[in-house]
Parts: sequence; structure tokens; C-alpha cells
Amino acid sequence: MAQCVQSVHELIPDSFVPCVAALCSDDAERLTRLNHLSFAELLKPFTRLTSEVHMRDPNNQLHIIKNLKIAVSNIITQPPQPGAIRKLLSDVVSGSQPADGLVANVITAGDYDLNISDRSIKASVPWYSNWKDTLMEMKESSLNTATTPWFEAYRETFLQSMPASDHEFLNHYLACMLVASSSEAEPMEQFGKLSQEQHRIQHNNDYSYPKWFIPNTLKYYVLLHDVSAGDEQRAESIYEEMKQKYGTQGCYLLKINSRTSNQASDEQIPDPWSQYLQKNSIQNQESYEDGPCTISSNKNSDSNLLSLDGLDNEVKVDGLPNNFRAHPLQLDSSSDPSNNIDGPDHVKSASSLHETKKANPGIIHGACLTLTDHDRIRQFVQEFTFRGLLPHIEKTIRQLNDQLISRKGLSRSLFSATKKWFSGSKVPEKSINELKNTSGLLYPPEAPELQIRKMADLCFLVQHYDLAYSCYHTAKKDFLNDQAMLYAAGALEMAAVSAFLQQGAARPYPAHYMDTAIQTYRDICKNMVLAERCVLLSAEILKSQSKYSEAAALLIRLTSEDSDLRSALLLEQAAHCFINMKSPMVRKYAFHMILAGHRFSKAGQKKHALRCYCQAMQVYKGKGWSLAEDHINFTIGRQSYTLRQLDNAVSAFRHILINESKQSAAQQGSFLREYLYVYKNVSQLSPDGPLPQLPLPYINSSATRVFFGHDRRPADGEKQAATHISLDQEYDNESSQQWRELEEQVVALVNKGVIPPNFHPTQYCLNSFSDNSRFPLAVVEEPITVEVAFRNPLKVPLLLTNMSLLWKFQPKDCSGKNDEEVKELVTSEPEMIGTEVISEFLINSEESKVARLKLFPHHIGELHILGIVYNLGTVQGSTAVDGIGALPGCHTGKHSLSMSVRGRQDLEIQGPRLNTTKEEKTSITYGPDRRLDPIIVEEMPLLEVFFIHFPTGLLCGEIRKAYVEFVNVSKCPLTGLKVVSKRPEFFTFGGNTTALTPLSPSASENCSAYKTVVTESTSVCTALTSSASSVDFGIGIGSQPEVIPVPLPDTVLLPGASVQLPLWLRGPDEEGVHEINFLFYYESVKKLPKIRHRILRHTAVICTSRSLNVRATVCRSNSLEDEEGRGGNMLVFVDVENINTSEAGVKEFHIVQVSSSSKHWKLQKSVNLSENKDAKLGSREKGKFCFKAIRCKEKEVATQSSEKYTFADIIFGNEQIISSASPCADFFYRSLSSELKKVQPSAHAEKQSIEDAVRLIQKCSEVDLSVVILWKAYVVEDSKQLILEGQHHVVLHTVGKEAYSYPQKQEPPEMEPLKFFRPENTAVSSRPSVEQLSSLIKTSLHYPESLNHPFHQKSLCLVPVTLLLSNCSKADVDVIVDLRHKTTSPESLEIHGSFTWLGQTQYKLQLKSEEIHSLQLKACFVHTGVYNLGTPRVFAKLSDQVTVFETSQQNSMPALIIINNV
Repeated sequence: MAQCVQSVHELIPDSFVPCVAALCSDDAERLTRLNHLSFAELLKPFTRLTSEVHMRDPNNQLHIIKNLKIAVSNIITQPPQPGAIRKLLSDVVSGSQPADGLVANVITAGDYDLNISDRSIKASVPWYSNWKDTLMEMKESSLNTATTPWFEAYRETFLQSMPASDHEFLNHYLACMLVASSSEAEPMEQFGKLSQEQHRIQHNNDYSYPKWFIPNTLKYYVLLHDVSAGDEQRAESIYEEMKQKYGTQGCYLLKINSRTSNQASDEQIPDPWSQYLQKNSIQNQESYEDGPCTISSNKNSDSNLLSLDGLDNEVKVDGLPNNFRAHPLQLDSSSDPSNNIDGPDHVKSASSLHETKKANPGIIHGACLTLTDHDRIRQFVQEFTFRGLLPHIEKTIRQLNDQLISRKGLSRSLFSATKKWFSGSKVPEKSINELKNTSGLLYPPEAPELQIRKMADLCFLVQHYDLAYSCYHTAKKDFLNDQAMLYAAGALEMAAVSAFLQQGAARPYPAHYMDTAIQTYRDICKNMVLAERCVLLSAEILKSQSKYSEAAALLIRLTSEDSDLRSALLLEQAAHCFINMKSPMVRKYAFHMILAGHRFSKAGQKKHALRCYCQAMQVYKGKGWSLAEDHINFTIGRQSYTLRQLDNAVSAFRHILINESKQSAAQQGSFLREYLYVYKNVSQLSPDGPLPQLPLPYINSSATRVFFGHDRRPADGEKQAATHISLDQEYDNESSQQWRELEEQVVALVNKGVIPPNFHPTQYCLNSFSDNSRFPLAVVEEPITVEVAFRNPLKVPLLLTNMSLLWKFQPKDCSGKNDEEVKELVTSEPEMIGTEVISEFLINSEESKVARLKLFPHHIGELHILGIVYNLGTVQGSTAVDGIGALPGCHTGKHSLSMSVRGRQDLEIQGPRLNTTKEEKTSITYGPDRRLDPIIVEEMPLLEVFFIHFPTGLLCGEIRKAYVEFVNVSKCPLTGLKVVSKRPEFFTFGGNTTALTPLSPSASENCSAYKTVVTESTSVCTALTSSASSVDFGIGIGSQPEVIPVPLPDTVLLPGASVQLPLWLRGPDEEGVHEINFLFYYESVKKLPKIRHRILRHTAVICTSRSLNVRATVCRSNSLEDEEGRGGNMLVFVDVENINTSEAGVKEFHIVQVSSSSKHWKLQKSVNLSENKDAKLGSREKGKFCFKAIRCKEKEVATQSSEKYTFADIIFGNEQIISSASPCADFFYRSLSSELKKVQPSAHAEKQSIEDAVRLIQKCSEVDLSVVILWKAYVVEDSKQLILEGQHHVVLHTVGKEAYSYPQKQEPPEMEPLKFFRPENTAVSSRPSVEQLSSLIKTSLHYPESLNHPFHQKSLCLVPVTLLLSNCSKADVDVIVDLRHKTTSPESLEIHGSFTWLGQTQYKLQLKSEEIHSLQLKACFVHTGVYNLGTPRVFAKLSDQVTVFETSQQNSMPALIIINNV
């Protein structure tokens, strides 16, 4: 139980005190009423004696009574009605509330900090260590336990208002004060009348109430004298007369009213009555019933005001001037007789009647009394008790004791006899269940059993607990023997209390007595009031013994359906018992607080209900018990709303909605509607206040994306807009890095190869991955789109209406200075910033959804996007839950809205965690995120790009012509348009000159994309040459091939102008899906400080399918003679394979032309191995071509610049494609440059380390010849035949090495063993390879193919053989020719042993640069056969080198000769 102000040893004696009646004449009552008090109320603050009192027990032992208190009350002849008592108790509880503004008491029980009391306590206790000890200390300290003053007020009022009953005498009147005024005409006569009246009330059968202790009631005569107005001498004389008639012990002269009421304001006298009267004054708090805002008001609200002092209802009884009133708890006849406070229908006054008669600050109690009068009253009470009451009680106890001894025939007094009864054998008590239900048994008033009970009660009232216990115990046995259960229960109850209160604790507290008494009262006697008194007393006793568990069980046992208020208070006390245990049961505490709150609510005690739920919430909060939390929050919200604590109500409902609720959809819908209803009421209270923060839907602030610019236009027929950037694209780190590199590339080129230090990549879309540390720049008149990510955590849909962004704008004038005024808010300045409003936005249950809201800046300045503002509502269901119906006429949209409230949510984005400096690493600091704070800058040009006839699928190498349209949609001209791409080989805008670029696709047969010339068929297989420079196609030395200037006419695109340019595309060589990124870069004609340039992105997706596979090799021609007389011929072998799968619908490929491009070589003619001139390739067919290549003439090479390439075309059809024009040359150069990019780094590294000699040797085997194969493919599509055309490139670098048109897959290298040391020699070997050396000298043998020789005439056959040696290098070469056979293998002996070389076996020669030398040799044969003459071994070294690089020159093919015998 909660801590009480009184200890149990103070509480019980104060609860059972001698009762004294007061009967006043009208004049006497009038005197006291000058002080706004009745006579009984006048005495109330002074009824406790300030000194100890002595009396003697029946054994003549002196007995000391401490702190004795008496109860004086007016005689009331009507018993109180139970309903009125309940009403009084309810008002007492509702009138006692925890004081607002005091610091709550925090009890830390394990994980829980419980704010309970009105005192502050500090306890920080870990759950598993010393929390028990701390809680014990807290319980032992009187300060640290929660107090419940409403419970104490209830208990006090309950005990005081208990009606007197026949089975006990504790609250029967022992004496009666008869009060008359000295101002009456005949005071003595008045005393006589009062005495008769008292006698009539006590002994006349018409009055069953009040109850009197004994027939011979003590009468005490009091003469009231008004000092300020009365005659003192007369008063004294009357008093003397009284003393003679009634004795000095039986009368008293009480002087009061020493001053008049109009003097009261002069001197401030303390008011000791207010605290006593306050308790009983009824404060009707505003009370609202459970339904939201339905106030039930009583028609006659005055009937709920009860007067406790009875001054308002004067009743004349039998013509006497005595105001016997109905009991103060009497209900007014005008009230509803069925008014049961604990029933479900509570009738309360709706108005705040805080100003009752006692509480009214205008009324001063005791206004005519001085401090001397206070002392006089105090003295009067002392005198009455000492001289009148106690002697009367002492005499009565003696009489009862004597009667009992005589009746029972006992030899000694009861007091001494009790020892025998207890020392003897005990009679086993019958259990309660065995006893018959004879609670209806009544004893006559003079029955000896009742006399014992009377004596016991008298002893108890004067604190003689030992004797009282003995008597109760005796009476208990008698009653049980008679099976008078009501009497027995009463005796048991008081015996237990007496045993507990005995000095020195002679015996333990018999709790089982109390249990039996409670059970009897409740189950047999059906008297819950008496059972409740038992429980209240017993629980206090158990609590004082720290038996909290037993106390809690006892309190819970008495909770029942008949009284919600009692159940609520007892459950609350039980909860406090659980928290005060040695091992605090925090969850039991919370659970019982919830039960108490529920019962308080049923009892109409809304404030107490709310407090209980709030205290329990501290335990349930954050423990994952979401349904319990929801229930508590919902109830707190309801109760707070009922009590007009709207902010608390909103907060509680908000909690239900924002936690991940496990409730059903219907329940969540109910919660949401309730929340909206409450919120609407709150917002109506302050319609002009700031918009409230709404809890739903959730906003993922970090997922907020901001996009600067217009939305992308949809595709229009063949016109397809550039993809650019949009909010529909997912963020990809890799691609954003690629775009950044492309932008850096073009910016570096524009700024002469250096990226400016203040360069930051353009960001049109800001998200959580972008760099948001700087203020983004937005262009005036271009929309800003903010994408907000919503999530609806509920199972019911949410409807957001009239949603827009909330912003703050600080305009600047054109000079950039701030204006003085700062304009804020959405609605006020549409000419500054236009705001888009979304009229309806529906988020379904548990759905995540994004909303895109736009702002249109019309002025430069600083914009701050603060959040969003919207109406939150829910879609109207079919039923209205919890009594809240739909609001009429809220909304007219496609969804019917049930109810909505306007509010806002702020967008607050936390920046990235800083982690660079030591301070940042050791602390948690976050950088700024400024994506919602754009700076609006001056107007900039805006480019839109459209692609016309842009293909989505191509064959590998296919050439297709499309158009690109550039439109300037802004009001500023743009210039410096460039496009940059990582795949420049994919597209071209054509050459720099008009001559090189075909005008339109209809310029030739079959609408070819190439520039063609019709040729005669006679010139087939002979090359037609032309030349072109790579500079013409934008690919010069040192330039970046990726950055391509767009050839705009006049290099400027004016506002509103558009330009259409042709664009040739070539399908990439690898099959598959290719994403090709284009970045268009442009600038404003007017240079602006903040934005230097703008970009537009486009990603083209092309799907390529397989077409042709081309492989080529080049080898030296062995025939040394040619038309030129120079030894520089080569053979080029080209293998073309059709690897197209028939899915693409390609019937066949025609090779229409093979062109070469090189600075030094050109194709001369086709060496057609087969006579078939038609170069057609069906599916999976392979064709082989052989071409003769010759060096370009020296004068041609000399006159041309190093960048001039010679193009030679060998035509297989009747149409020449001019390969040196666009687009053939464009793609050739682009593929060449991308090829060089791959090769260059390695070649460059080798150049450094290789000496000139080796370089010369290498140059011998190098060929820079590129072969372009141009083809047409015949495709059947939708029963129409289409002709596609394309080209493949093969770049031949080295003699004898195969080259491919498609990139070769690199085999992954095998894992090398790990090396744990650094290799010593890291230098690259400077020896040339065998292949390089073998091509220094070209050899050729000239001899007859067959020879007839008559061996029978001449046994030796001599054959002349010419060996031609050709120096392929530019340097002098020393050559050694060795004719000796050095083979040792048996096979070679068999072959070569039969012929031999005659003459000199070794020749040493020196060949000048590119010199041809012939040696005349003779071979000698001895018989017929086929011989290989290719046995001479040739060694070569460079003449000017010391190091000899010698290697055998291998012949490319065997030289066979046939010797026949004739």
C-alpha cells in the first residue's frame, strides 16, 4: 500500500472515538452561525485533547489515555442512505487529486523509473545488483514512498460515515451536549425542553436512529454566551443556577464571539476549520462521459450539492425550535432516486462548482472569534472530557463489569478471569463453512452477550486494549456458540485489532480472525461495508508489518462488481503493495494499476483513471508489449480528451499510430479516426496557430531526392528524347562515376587540358549518395522536384489531400545583395515561388510510396525547403467506429474522405558522418546535408536533344544512318556544344568538310549510308586508290577522340532554334546489349560566375547480333620480281566467316568491297584463288580471299603528311564505296584510335628499353596495314527484303601474325607461384625474338622444277641453283650462307644424303639496305628422286653491332626438285 500520513497506531484510535451528540436551541445555533459554523463544527478543530488523560479500570489500576479525540455531531434522526454515502465518497475522492506542478516521485525498480509521488527521490539502481536493498531503504524511509491522499480521504470519510448498527456500539452516542444561549428569555426552561427532546429521541420507538450506547446517556448542559452582544452578568447568574441544578461536573459556560463580524477584517485570525470542512465540501469537478465530448448534465444540478452541516435544511420537529435535520447524506428528493454513483450511468454536474459554501473564498469561518475564544473552546472540550465523559465511561465500565460478574456467577472480575480462559484448553473453533447462516439472529438490548460487547467497545474507545481483547474474545465465543454470525464477525474483527494494538505486543496479530470476519461479513451477512472496513484496517496492519503480499491479496479479494470506486481504490493500494515488496513486482504493480484505472473510469473518476494508466504506462513502455501499450495509450487519450487535456490526448493517440502496431485493421482504423477527431478539436482551439506536426505517414527523410529541371518528354513517334536524368532512374555508383569522368574529360579539354580547381561535377538529381555538402544551384524558371518517400505503417489506407511543399525564400536583387525583408510561407508569395499542390495522394495499407512535389522559382535568391504540409485523412469506410461518424462535406474527390486534419511534417536530413580528422573520428559529428537548400541563379540556356530513326538493334559492324535534333528551349543562346562518349567508335557526325559527307541517304542505290560511285565491271579486282587525313575527321595528334564537337551552324543555337544533323552509327563488334553513354556539353554565350556550363546525358541501349567474323594474316611474297623491280610485295590472306544465326532473318552476306588503309602499303589486286567472283556467304559459310599488297610509292609517302592515309578499294560489285569518305573513314579512324589506345602503353614501355639495333630488326617485321571489309546483308523481315550494310576492320601489325576483326577473349593466366623475394634483374631483355630476326633476310631459290638426266651415260647430275638474298631492313646486314649438312637425325640423312652441294660451302656477304644479292650454286645428284633443296642455312647480323645476333633463316616452304632418269 502507499505510504500514509498517519501510522496504523494513530489511524485506528482516530477511527474509533467516543461519539457525543449535540442538541442546540435555535438561539444557540444562531450564535454559532455568525461564524458560518454549526455548534458541532465549531468544536471540530479542538476535539483532540492536548494532554494525557487518566482513568481507572475495573481492577482500580490507573490507565493512561494518550491523544484522545472525541467526535461531536448534531443529532440526526434519519439514517444515511447508501446512495448518498457513495455520492459523498465519490466526491471526496474526486476532490483529492495529486497536486499539479510538484516534482513526481521517481521510484526506480529495476529497469523501471516510476513517477508516483509528490516528492522527489533519486534512486539509480541496476536491475540485477542492489535494487532490492535500495528499494528496502526507500520503503523504510517515510519520505520515499508514494502517497495517495485520495485514498486516505476516502478511508477517513468512509469510517466516519459508517451508519451505526445494532451488533456493535463503537459509534453509538455516549453523551449528549444540550446547548442553549444566554440571550434566551428562559434558558433553564430551554434546557429542560432540550433534555426532554433528547429523552424522547432516545426512548421513543418512533426514532430508530440515532443509536445510543446505554439507556442512561450522559447529558452535559452548555450555556453559550455572546461576549460582544450579551449581558455577562446575566450569563454568570444563569450559569450559577445551572451549577446548582446539574452540578459543577455537568454544565459549562462557553463564551464566544468576542468581536463582531465587521471587525473581522481588522485582524487576521487563523482559520483552523477550513481543513476539516474542506474534506467534506463537495467539489463537483467537470466530468465528461466516455463518449467523446458528450456531456451528460443533470437538470437540477443543485441537487448534487450536499450540505454536510445541515444549515440549509431547517426542519421544525413537533413545533419545537430545534433543527433536527435529515442526515447530511440524505439525498435530495429532486435527484434521481436510482442515482448510483458506481453504476455505469453517472450523473454529474457539468458546471465547475468549485465555489461551494465552504470553499468560497468570501466566507471566513470563525469571523467573530478571537484567539482567546479559541482557547475557551479548547478548554471547554477538555473540561467536558475530564469532568463529564471519562468519569461517565469509567462508571459505565464498572457497572458492566459488575453486571457480567453477577450474571455469569464468576468469582472474580472478568479482567482476571480471562487469564484462566486462555491458559486452559482451547475449544476448537468451527470453520466458517460449518456454521449455519444465522446472521439474522438478534439479541435483546439487555442480553449479557451484548453487555460484554458494550464493555469491550468502551474499553477499546479509551485505549484499554488488553481488557477490550479479553471481552471481545469472550463475546466471540458466545456469539459463535449461538451462531450469531454478524455479532461473531464484529467481535473477531475488533479482537484482532485489539490484539494488534496491545502495548508490548503480548500476542501476535491474529490475521485469521480478520479473514474469518471478512468472509462472514461478505458471504454470510452480505454486508460489504463492514467487510470493507475490515479490509482497510487489516491491510494497514499487515502493511505496518511489511506483509505486503498478504495485504495485496486481501485488498484484491474485496474487489467486486458492486462498487467500482471501492474496487479501484483497493486495486490501486494492492498495486502499491506489489511495488513495496522486498522483491518489487513491477509488472504486477502495473497490471493492477491498469485494473484500478479501469474501475476508476467506470466510477466516473476520470482524473484518477488517467493517472493510473499513466503510471502503469511507465512500466509497459518500450518493452515490446505493443498491444498493451496501445490499449493504455488509447485509454489515456480518451480520458485526457474527456478531461479537455487535448495535448495529452493527441500525444497518446499519436503513440498508438507511430509504433509498429500489431492491431487489426479495424482497430487501427478506429484509433486513427479517434486521433483525427481529437486533433480536429485541438486545431479548432487555435485556428491561427502554427500548423501541428502530424505523425503519419512516416517519412524517410534520408531517401528524399531533389531533381532540378523539367521532366523528360515522352517519345513522339520516331522522335526519341535524350534519356538525360530523371527521378525514375535508380542510382548506380558505377555509372555516376562514368558520367563524372566524361564531364571531367570535356571540361579539361575546354580549359586547355586542366580541370579548374573550383570545378564540381554537375548534379541534377540529389539523393543520399550524392555529395550534398554544397548548396545546390537551381536555375530560375526551371522547376525543382522534391521526391518524398512515404510509408504507411497502418493496415488502413491514408488519404493525403492538398499536399504541397513548405518553404522559406530569401530573394536577392540582380546585384546579388539580400533584400531587407525575408519572405516566407507558401501561400503569400506565388509570384516568387510557384508551388504545386497534389489534390489527392492515397497510400494503401502498409505501402511505401513516393510523392513528387514541385516548386517553380520565379526569382533569384536562397530557397529553403522546410517540409510538407497536407491534410491527413482516411478513406471513409462503411461504418463509423466508436461513435464518431463522418464529418459532412469535408472533401469531394475520387475517394470519399471521412475526416481530415491539416498539419505538416518537416524534412530534416542528417548529413554524412564525418571521419577525416582525429576529432571527428573520436566523436560523432555529422556534416551538413544541403540538398533542400538550393540557390536560385540567373537564367541559363537549356538544350533538348531528340534522336530520329535511332535503332535499337544492329548487326555487329552494321552502319546505320540516323538524325539528331538539337533544340534550345530556353531564352538564352547556347554555344560550345560538344559530345563526349567512352565509345567514340560507335557514332560519327561525319567529316569536317562537306565533300567528305554524303548529303542524304537517298544519294545512291539502295539508299546506302555510304558515298558510292558506279564502276565498270572490267576494273574488278584492281585497286582504286584515294587518300584522306585523319584530321579531316576530327582525330588529330594529341586530341581526345572521345570529345567530339557538334558541328552547329555558326556554332551558336539561338533561343527556340533547332538543328537537325545526320548521325551514323556502327554496331559494336561484340554481340550482346551495349549501353553507350553520350554526354552533351554546352555553355551560355554570356559567362555566368556560378554555372559555367550545363550538360545533358543520354544512354543509348543497342542490342547487337553476330554478323561476320574476319581473320587476316600478311606474309612476304617469295617472288622477288615485280613490276616495280623492288622486293617489297606482301600477300594478305583474309578469311571471312558468316557466324550469323538465322534468328536475325539474315539470308546471306555479300562482300561488296575490301579496302585497305595505310600510310605505307596499299592493296594492289585480288589474287582470286577460285574463279568464283561472286563473294556470297550463306549461313555458317566461310570465304577465303587473297590480296597482293605493295608499298606506296616513295614520292607519295614523302609528299603526304604523316597523318595521310592511302585508301585502296578492291570492288566485288559494280559500285565503289569511297572508303576515304564518311562514314567509312570515320569509323575506320575511330576503330584505329581505340586500337592504338589499347596497344600504345605496352609499345611505349618497350621503346625505352630496346636499343636502336633491335628497333631496326623489329621494324622489318612490322606492317601497318588495315583492311576494311564492306558488306551487305540481305534480310527478310515481314516478307520484305531489306539490305543492311556494314564494315569490319582488321589491323595488321606484324608479318605472319593473325589479326581479328573482333576482340579476342583473354585466357585467364594460370596462377604463378608466390615469390617472397624481389627478382634481381627487372630489366627487359633487349634480345629480339626469333621471329623478328628470321625476317631480316628473305631468301628465294630459283631452279628448274624437274630435270631429266641419263644416269646410265653420266652418273653425276649437276643442277645450277640461284639463291636470291634480299635484305628487308633499312640497315647493312652481314650474311653467312652455310651449305654443309649439320643434321644428325637418321630421317634427314635418308632424305639429304643422296645429294650434295658442290663448290664453296660457306659464303660471307654484306647486304646494303634493301639490297638483293644472288648466289650461283651447284647441286650434285647420283640417282633419281624428289629432293628438297631448302637446306642452305643463312645467318645474319647487323654490320655495325658488336653483338652478333645470329639465327638460321628458315625457309617458308620446301624447295622440291624432281630428278628423272631418261
